[in-house]
Amino acid sequence: MPTTGQWQLRAAFAARLSEMYGREVPAYTTLVDVSREVNEDVLRARGADAERLGSIGRVTAERHGAIRVGTPRELRQVARVFGALGMHPVGFYDLREAAASAVPVVSTAFRPVDGEELARNPFRVFTSLLTPADPRFFDADLRARLETFLAARELFPPELLTLADRAAADRGLPAEDAERFLHLAVQAFELSAEPVDRAWYRTLEKVSAVAADIGGVRSTHINHLTPRVLDIDELYRRMTDRGIEMIDTIQGPPAWPGPDVLLRQTSFRALAEPRPMRTEDGSVVSGALRVRFGEVEARGIALTRAGRARYDELLGRVDEEAARHPEAARGDLARAVWERHLPDSEEELAAQGLAYFTYRVADDRPLDGRTPPTGIAELVRQGWVRAEPVVYEDFLPRSAAGIFQSNLGAEGTRDNSLQGTAYDADWLSGAVGREVLDPFALYEQQQNRSLAGAARTLGLTDPVS
Repeated sequence: MPTTGQWQLRAAFAARLSEMYGREVPAYTTLVDVSREVNEDVLRARGADAERLGSIGRVTAERHGAIRVGTPRELRQVARVFGALGMHPVGFYDLREAAASAVPVVSTAFRPVDGEELARNPFRVFTSLLTPADPRFFDADLRARLETFLAARELFPPELLTLADRAAADRGLPAEDAERFLHLAVQAFELSAEPVDRAWYRTLEKVSAVAADIGGVRSTHINHLTPRVLDIDELYRRMTDRGIEMIDTIQGPPAWPGPDVLLRQTSFRALAEPRPMRTEDGSVVSGALRVRFGEVEARGIALTRAGRARYDELLGRVDEEAARHPEAARGDLARAVWERHLPDSEEELAAQGLAYFTYRVADDRPLDGRTPPTGIAELVRQGWVRAEPVVYEDFLPRSAAGIFQSNLGAEGTRDNSLQGTAYDADWLSGAVGREVLDPFALYEQQQNRSLAGAARTLGLTDPVS
């Protein structure tokens, strides 16, 4: 019987999840349609340059999802499901500190890490874990009630987890088992029709709408599903023209004349979705919850640690400028800061060590017997190698928090007089049951492998740097 490999499972899961979410949230289908239209227009206008950060086939198929779970046990189970798809936890994001309002979660992203796997299908899922132990949000009584509630639920059926473990061990599943796995996996992330305990949900909602979405129901669900677009500013205009209410801003770097870096994100606002609610007397009434929204993203070049420090510094400068000039548009202020303090070309980003690139030996390199230089900048300048930008595959905590906040009905409550519970990547690795990988290390390995390959091809004995 033919085997469905992990990347094929991943691609099929992403496609089926997209179909399901489109049925549940029709505005998502509009978002996908508009994204495709924008991408086609950009490709016609810019030609090959439009595919500098990924082929149009990859960009069109690309999705990232977002889910929320309540306990380390649930997180470990999620890791097993995504492990079946060849996806690994990458990056630690503390949205508690990145958000001005109450967002009591820490997060990671499950995604492929191998370049070939990313090219085949780059599906990723931003996964947030509730932090009931943080006393700034949950007092001892509420924490105990919340942990009891979470311990009693089952998000993923045993059959799904058994199939997931087999797929991870065998790097795929026979066709019949693959079909069953995909059915159960998609079903696990559908919006449940089970009535929501209205009083319990409202108790958590007073703390945080995010906490209520995680701990106020007996299931999980896709919170948003995100296509990738080549011109997010144009998409924002077109969605608004179609009468779809977007959040106020595009999160992340501003639109500017220089290279696209990191990640820009926006979304349409969370919609009121009908949900049955169980009242205090046990009766079921019609209600509505606003927890799910449609996000879209534009991806740029991955920045090095130095580049990321520069980015964070620029965000601080923009905050200062916005405080001094509250009447000015933040996007205009950010653009001016970027133009003053960030290199406006890929070549200069590389020369200053601010961004990651892969390097390949040029087909039209000098073949007149000259000895190539060993410095990468000179190799590029003299035409021996070509530099190709590495796509940023990860997320930005402040941007993620900004998206969350923009879709919350209220800011919730947070007692900043108390000391928050400490979480870091090591703690999260223990919670998830596998190492949370460092995205910078992954990009650096990718760059270094390409440099070593170029050196071998050129016959250089010294490492290229």
